[in-house]
Amino acid sequence: MIAQVNKSLVFSPVDIEISYKKENPFLSSLKVQCLCSSRSSQNAKVSHSGSVQSPVTLHSTRVSRVARTDAQRVLFDYLHCTRNFDFNDAEHISKNSPHFIENLLTKIDNDKDVVRLLNKFLRYNPINEFEPFFESLGLRPSEVPSVLPPHLMYLGDNDMLLENFHVLCNYGIPRSKIGRMYKEAREIFGYNYGVLKLKLLAYENLGLSKTTVVKLVSCCPSLLIGGVDREFVNVLGRLNRAGLKNDLIGGYLSAKESYDWKRLIDTIYFLDKVGYSEEQFRDLLKTNPVLVFEGSGKKVYLLFGRLLKLGLKVNAIYSLFTQYPQILSAKRAKNLLRGIHILLGIGMGVEDIANIISTQMELLCSAALKGPVTLRRQFKDKKDSLCQILMENPLELFHLDSKSEVESSKMLSSRGPTNKLEKTAFLLRLGYVENSDEMARALKMFRGRGDQLQERFDCLVQAGLDYNVVSSFIKQAPMVLNQSKDVIEKKIDCLTNLGCSVNSLVAFPSYLCYDMERINLRFRMYTWLKEKGAAKPKLSLSTILACSDARFIKYFVDVHPEGPAMWESLRNTSASS
Repeated sequence: MIAQVNKSLVFSPVDIEISYKKENPFLSSLKVQCLCSSRSSQNAKVSHSGSVQSPVTLHSTRVSRVARTDAQRVLFDYLHCTRNFDFNDAEHISKNSPHFIENLLTKIDNDKDVVRLLNKFLRYNPINEFEPFFESLGLRPSEVPSVLPPHLMYLGDNDMLLENFHVLCNYGIPRSKIGRMYKEAREIFGYNYGVLKLKLLAYENLGLSKTTVVKLVSCCPSLLIGGVDREFVNVLGRLNRAGLKNDLIGGYLSAKESYDWKRLIDTIYFLDKVGYSEEQFRDLLKTNPVLVFEGSGKKVYLLFGRLLKLGLKVNAIYSLFTQYPQILSAKRAKNLLRGIHILLGIGMGVEDIANIISTQMELLCSAALKGPVTLRRQFKDKKDSLCQILMENPLELFHLDSKSEVESSKMLSSRGPTNKLEKTAFLLRLGYVENSDEMARALKMFRGRGDQLQERFDCLVQAGLDYNVVSSFIKQAPMVLNQSKDVIEKKIDCLTNLGCSVNSLVAFPSYLCYDMERINLRFRMYTWLKEKGAAKPKLSLSTILACSDARFIKYFVDVHPEGPAMWESLRNTSASS
């Protein structure tokens, strides 16, 4: 009968109205638009284009509470009595799909008899049952179209979906959480009879209570795909070794989060590696579980990554975490990251910041500083002088941050002139003209006291470069002298170890401005290519270092079949060293 009705509906709305109006005057009150809206084809199994959802925005008039309640009752009767849905399923769907209900009401004149009109509409217009079903499971209306199965409109045609849905409901998982589970792990709704139940029991067999399993799979439905998740078992085992009960993990989980168990166990192993004792690890989870579990250890990785970007080596970071295990408390981690943000905000170089962190970690973690804007406002356009003060004595950061603008200005004025005179004397020796625009620019570009700049300059001369040559290329690349003497020496040693002459710096002094990781990584790749006969034996420093990452990969990695694998190996080795 439905197929016959649908077949008749392909005619124009006028024909429909004429042919049926005599037989049933009721149709005169039914909106023409509801009969000519998009609907199923002659085959009962169709795509969701036959949906009751209208492509037009909901009518502007508000749906009354009475109309909405009547529509819910009609939908319940349709699902339970006409479509033979279980009572609980029909009731939940009809009461928890408000968007679908409002769309349904747009198909009739809801100022009149809603119950009678909707019953008549549903008699001739079977709905796509997946729409209210998925909405009632907690999915937003905008998410529903993406999960609708193609070529199906009746829930009964997907018996495995309903079977596994009922398994989850009977286990105790709230229906409002199941929509997210379907969206994130659709595979579990295709399991054969009894499979899903066994997977849930497998997690109980790990020593977890049913309540914990419910919360666990609601947050992480992917745990039900395949066998018991090995990484999750590792996390559970690590908690056990710390003397924490299995079910405590339920208290660490949030329904709003998704968890990457591999990254989480990596975070825990990182804490083990840096020397956290069982007691420290247990205390961390009891007082700040968010640091480990929120974002699957994202806060730990954020802090670790920030320190790496500042140039600290992995072993040095491990040492800092071992020396200051309290760094991972929420407050101290926040203070440290803010301190780094402040130093970057006032224009301090990353190497200088790394040095301050290495020597003043405890203070940076313990002090809640105001921010870079406050300091910049106090010192106005004298940012270089502020950086200089802090490099000479990092403790001043904590004094300056709490001092008034007047006190800070006095401190700056008392220190500034001497430093400026020393730096000016150094620049005059390099050949800059006093009181010239070039000298003014140089004073801003060169960072450090005059004696520090001289020490770095002498380091280059002692390496075998001519005094006048160094003076010349320092003018080309002044940032070279913004590095410490130790860093400059290390880069020169690296250059000679690569078989290059110190004089090659004359043509490319910017070599000294690149970080050691980039230098080592690129030259090791270049050396490997030379051994394979895939690169010219003598390329300039600029050719290897100055090109972008994409260009380097194109001309120094992809040129050999084994290049990408070798490049990845070198990167992994560099990251772990």
